[in-house]
Amino acid sequence: MGSAVWLFLLLVSIHIYIIAAATNPDDASALRSLMGEWKNLPSNWGTGDPCDDNWVGIDCSGSRVISLQLPNMKLEGRLTGDVFSLSELQDLDLSYNEGITGSLPSGIANLKKLVNLILVGCGFFGPIPDAIGSLPQLRVLSLNSNGFTGSIPRSIGNLSNLYWLDLADNQLGGEIPVSDGPTTPGLDWLINTKHFHFGKNQISGPIPSKLFSSEMSLIHLLFESNRLSGALPSTLGLVNTLEVIRFDNNSLNGNLPLNLNNLTSVHDLFLSNNKLSGPLPNLAGMTNLNTLYLSNNSFNSTDIPSWFPTLSSLTTLMMEDTQLTGQIPAAFFVLPQLQTVVLKRNNLDGTLDIGPGVSNQLEIIDLQGNSITDFNNTGGPYTFELILVDNPVCRETGSSNTYCTIPPTDSSPLYSTAPMNCQPYSCSYGQSSSPMCRCAYSYTGTLQFRGLFFSDLRSKTPFVSLEQNLTQFFKFPEFPVDSVSLNNPRMDPYQYLLLDLELFPYSQDRFNRTGISKIASAFSSQDYKPPDMYFGPYVFNGHPYDYFSDAPAHSSKSSTGIAIGAAAGASVLFVLLVLAGIYAYRQRKRADRATLESNPFAHWDPKKSSGSIPQLKGARCFSFEELKKYTHNFSDANDVGSGGYGKVYRGTLPAGELVAIKRAQQGSMQGGLEFKTEIELLSRVHHKNVVSLLGFCFERGEQMLIYEYIPNGSLGDSLSGKSGIRLDWNRRLKIALGAARGVAYLHELANPPIIHRDIKSPNILLDERLNAKVADFGLSKPMGDSEKSHVSTQVKGTMGYLDPEYYMTQQLTEKSDVYSFGVLMLEIVTGRRPIERGTYIVREVRTLMDKSKSLYNLQQILDRAIGLGTSPKGLERFVDLAMRCVEESGSARPTMGEVVKEIEVIMQMAGMNPNAESAASSATYEDAAKGADLHPYSDESFAYSGGFPLSANKMEPQ
Repeated sequence: MGSAVWLFLLLVSIHIYIIAAATNPDDASALRSLMGEWKNLPSNWGTGDPCDDNWVGIDCSGSRVISLQLPNMKLEGRLTGDVFSLSELQDLDLSYNEGITGSLPSGIANLKKLVNLILVGCGFFGPIPDAIGSLPQLRVLSLNSNGFTGSIPRSIGNLSNLYWLDLADNQLGGEIPVSDGPTTPGLDWLINTKHFHFGKNQISGPIPSKLFSSEMSLIHLLFESNRLSGALPSTLGLVNTLEVIRFDNNSLNGNLPLNLNNLTSVHDLFLSNNKLSGPLPNLAGMTNLNTLYLSNNSFNSTDIPSWFPTLSSLTTLMMEDTQLTGQIPAAFFVLPQLQTVVLKRNNLDGTLDIGPGVSNQLEIIDLQGNSITDFNNTGGPYTFELILVDNPVCRETGSSNTYCTIPPTDSSPLYSTAPMNCQPYSCSYGQSSSPMCRCAYSYTGTLQFRGLFFSDLRSKTPFVSLEQNLTQFFKFPEFPVDSVSLNNPRMDPYQYLLLDLELFPYSQDRFNRTGISKIASAFSSQDYKPPDMYFGPYVFNGHPYDYFSDAPAHSSKSSTGIAIGAAAGASVLFVLLVLAGIYAYRQRKRADRATLESNPFAHWDPKKSSGSIPQLKGARCFSFEELKKYTHNFSDANDVGSGGYGKVYRGTLPAGELVAIKRAQQGSMQGGLEFKTEIELLSRVHHKNVVSLLGFCFERGEQMLIYEYIPNGSLGDSLSGKSGIRLDWNRRLKIALGAARGVAYLHELANPPIIHRDIKSPNILLDERLNAKVADFGLSKPMGDSEKSHVSTQVKGTMGYLDPEYYMTQQLTEKSDVYSFGVLMLEIVTGRRPIERGTYIVREVRTLMDKSKSLYNLQQILDRAIGLGTSPKGLERFVDLAMRCVEESGSARPTMGEVVKEIEVIMQMAGMNPNAESAASSATYEDAAKGADLHPYSDESFAYSGGFPLSANKMEPQ
């Protein structure tokens, strides 16, 4: 390349750099003004151009600053007028900076395009300005955990787009503002808002009946720990979207509304510690109610309500000092999810009868200070804690039974994340050992749950679910997080669950400022959603972080001229290096081309492509040009699906055979792993119930796998109705048997044995005769001779199908596949996804299952397409087998060979021949004949990094 050309390119590069530094002058000026006001700003503030040089916490669109997010940066200063000249700003998040103090200026009204105003856990004080109601696009308003005083601005009612309103944990007073005529706004105008969080303030006066209407879409209504008085208005019963209601720790009086039972979606109802009176309303029909707190009120003396045993989801009943009388029916203790019953200091009498069938989740029954005269335990030995102190059964008989003494406080530690099959190190000062046993400076904070749907803090299940959920959300590369740890669950005096959280950095021993800002923003903006089957609304309190890997932060303005010069010089050097690299690359490419053509793995990179060159048996090597021809240049017409790996195309070989060509995205690291794994494993497995690998292509930077084409999609598509294929009970049994045989072959006959690690309905494909074929081996692991019992490996799989024992121990066994297959069996009989609308299918079946009733009492969740009216033969035995497969302990689960034999017996019970081939082609089905889309390769037919499909990871606002 001539010197004149190099000089021209150099001049052009410098010119491009100069004109690119184009942050709007007003925006740049505003940010530089903040540098004189705020201390501890990130070190690259003042260096170069805010947009072009990626100042920490700054996002731009074109030349305009649209986001200023600096949570948990230890900032100090005030929110000055400079910020309010950022007229295109959409996101402002300064959360967890206690040093940001002063009042919230009325100039906030200038930010007309603001969508998210998030100032959680700062040091603001004084009134919230009325100007806050002049932000027409505002969606999230979080000012909680500050020191704001004065009244709630009624102008907030103007924010018609508001989704999240959190003013909790301040010192706000006055009454709840509602509208007064068509021009004076109030909170009742916020019909689209889903979250009213006003707890821990000093709000007083009655609750206006006008506050609620049937038009509202509220799900969280939190006014706990205020000074509210008067009655709870009956209009509350009109808001049937509500899920969590908290009015505890106020001074409410009068009768409870009789229409409370209209609120059938409510999970948490907290009304304790008020002055409520009158009769208890009938809450029958509130079948989603998990926690009911009514303690310390003055209800009319009444017998135990007959509707108690109808609350089928109840986990916690707290009714101390509520004038209850009579006997507790034994049927109440049979409620399947019941964990805690506290009915202290009432007038309960007669015999306490705890019969058989008591909930296996029950932890405590506390009936101190009643008039119970006898205890009849017809159910045999019990494991829960029973307290009958200060009852006649103990006081008059002098009984020495354990239930007549107050048990000592259990000092055993509660849940704490265990090391992942490793030995923790003794770390340096300030560091802690991660679950992976690596020493690092973790980012810590406290999760505060304002609602929760369980009470047994000794149960591991909710915390394992939360830990799994956190790990999945904060996974690398979306966040610079290696692992998470949970510790010390506890209840505080406000009945909030507190939980200590640690997040550990990925690939180094500390976070930088960008990483901390990104993590903290996910919490403060509520982008992170905990598992809603266990946890309600939450707040995160991030602790100050002292170990940033960045250079020391600015406390005042920097010398920007030197920085700009250095940046320009570095940019020029970078351009020269890139041009030189391009030239070298082209020369190298010419030299390697012949070798590449003769050896399809000549350029296999062990680091990027996950290990040594694949060892193949029988798979054909296709050229890129061949596959290009077979797919008509990878045309859109032959595009049959896509996923995290890449796209899948339908191709036609010269002999007319249809194939599916799975083409990885260019440079996909996950593709390298899947490519090597699948071609090695599938080239050596041959079974009619395992999808066949025909070949591969590894040239021109491409990684492609060629399979037999499976025309009728996945089992998941058919169960969901997407494929148009209707599956009756017999067809489902046939598919279950085929899938089981495929997995059993992998475990017992493949050489070496293979653990699939991602058994799920999208990975069971159906051929033209609806024979099942196990597919997608991207996450599979072979079992070597030294690994007869288990493989210690990083946890991967799909949420909902993942074996909890594998997750806890990181020890992968064949029984992990058995657990996933058990979930698949439950999916087959219910037609539901494993996790659907926040409900886990295994838990739901366990809750409803009653072997004394027809179809085990599962009619309400069984898929009607299987023909419930004909009482499907063998269904109960099929469910029994599924529940054995999902036992918590792997040793209690059957092998896949045993699963195959049991399904064969079930088929014989149903009058079927388990060894007969399917006779009917899917083309005979009505919907298929109408041209339904039967492509097998949807988004969910691929395994993703970390093992969770995109649809399971997507978190919708709640």
